[in-house]
Amino acid sequence: MFQSLPAYFREYKLKADVRTLMLLRKSMEKGLVNTLGDLYLVLKGLVTNSPKEYGPFTTAFYKYFLDIDIKIGEGLDSAILRSEAFKNWKEKKLLDFRQEDAPDMRELIDQFLNEVHVSTYDIKKMLSGEDILNQDDPNRPDSPGPDDEVPERVEKGADYSNLSLEELLKRMEQVAKQQQRKHRGGDHWIGQYGSSPYGNSGAAKNGIRVGGAGGGKMARKVIGDKNFFPVDTKIALDDNNIDVALSFLKGIEDETAELQLDIPQTIKEGVKQGGLFLPHQKEKIDQKVQVILLIDNGGWSMSPYIKNVTKLFSKMTRRFAHDLKTYYYHNTIYGGAFTDPQRSRFESLDKIMLNDKNYSVFIIGDADMAPYELSERSMNDWRELKNRFPRIAWMNPLDHRYWSGSMTVSILRQVFNMYPLTPYGIELAVQMMNRKKKYGKVN
Repeated sequence: MFQSLPAYFREYKLKADVRTLMLLRKSMEKGLVNTLGDLYLVLKGLVTNSPKEYGPFTTAFYKYFLDIDIKIGEGLDSAILRSEAFKNWKEKKLLDFRQEDAPDMRELIDQFLNEVHVSTYDIKKMLSGEDILNQDDPNRPDSPGPDDEVPERVEKGADYSNLSLEELLKRMEQVAKQQQRKHRGGDHWIGQYGSSPYGNSGAAKNGIRVGGAGGGKMARKVIGDKNFFPVDTKIALDDNNIDVALSFLKGIEDETAELQLDIPQTIKEGVKQGGLFLPHQKEKIDQKVQVILLIDNGGWSMSPYIKNVTKLFSKMTRRFAHDLKTYYYHNTIYGGAFTDPQRSRFESLDKIMLNDKNYSVFIIGDADMAPYELSERSMNDWRELKNRFPRIAWMNPLDHRYWSGSMTVSILRQVFNMYPLTPYGIELAVQMMNRKKKYGKVN
C-alpha cells in the first residue's frame, strides 16, 4: 500500500522512507486513519519536522492522493480548479442545487477543501446510533417546507456499528415512506450533513451513504442514486438492490488479506537500487477466496434473472481476481456443465471437481422442471458436487411460496441449502459458508 509514496515525497525534499510506511500502517491498524483528513494529519506528523515543510508536504499530498498539481508560483485555488478531482466533485455537488441557488466558485472550493480535510478529530462527540434509533420514531410524518440550513461544521457524529445492515435498510425504508422533501442536518431523515444513519456528507459511522459525497468515508454501504429510494432486501434481485446484494456477497471471509513485509526481496531490490530500500510485500496465503458460479440460463422461466445475476457476479471479478469461474446448464446437470452462455463448450463434472474443494459454489436456478428431467444420474451428479464442495448454496429466484409446490425443488432442497435469490438470501448463504469455513459444519 502506497509503496511509491516515500520516493515521491522525497522529490519535495521531505524525509520519507520504509519506516514511514511501516508507521503509517501501524497507525491504520490502531484505527487512527478513517478519513482522508486523518491520513493528512498522520502523514504530516511522520514526515515534517518544522513549519517550513508544511507547504511542500501539502503540495506533495494533494498531488499524490488527489492529483492536484500545484505549479511553481500558482495559487492553490487555481490548481484545484484545474483538477479532475474538483471537477468531478463539483459536478455531483451542483446536482443538489437549483441553478440560481448554486454557490459561487470560491465557496465551492472552500467546501471541497473542508471535505478533503475532515477528520475524526473534527467530530467532537460520537453518539450511540442505537440510542438515537431507540428514541426515534421511523414513522414520524414529514411536512412540506423550505430546505433546512446547511450546518457550517459537523461536530458530532453517531456510531451505528452495533446495528445490522438489514436493520438500517428496513429503518431507511420506513423513513423514506414519510419523507417529502430534502433535509440537511439532524439524525432522522435521509439527508445531508447530519448524524442520521442514511444520507451523505455527514458523520455516521457504519451507516448507509445515499448519493452525494461521503462525509468521512465511514459508511458500510453506498447506494448511488442521489434520489434516495427504499431498498427491499427480500424481493428478487433487480437493478435497485443489486449493490446491496453485492455488499452481502463481499462478506465471504477472505483469509488472503494479511500482507507481510518480504524482507529478502526488499534487501535484494534495495541493493540493486544503490541503497534505496522500498518495501516489497507478499500475501500470507492460507486459503484463497474462490467462487464457482453455476447458472441455469435455459428456458423462459430463468430469462428475467440472467442479466442481473451475471451483472452481480461480474462486479465481483475485481474482488476474486481470476478465481471466479462460471458454468452454465439447463434445468439440471448431466455429467457436467458448459463454460459459455451458448452452452456449446462442455466441461465434464470430473474436470470441474478438480477445482480446489474450498471454492464457494453458488448454483443459480429455479430448480423447477419436469420430474423426468431430474434423473437418478443427474441427482448423483448433484450429490458428487455437494460432497466435493462443502461451501455450496442454491440460490432460487422462484418465489419462496411456490417451492413446496414443485416436486423437483423439494427433492433438490434435500441435497442443498436453498435460499431465495434476493439480497437477504445471499446474506444468509454467505453466513452459512462462513460458518462452514470457520467451524467445518453448518447448523
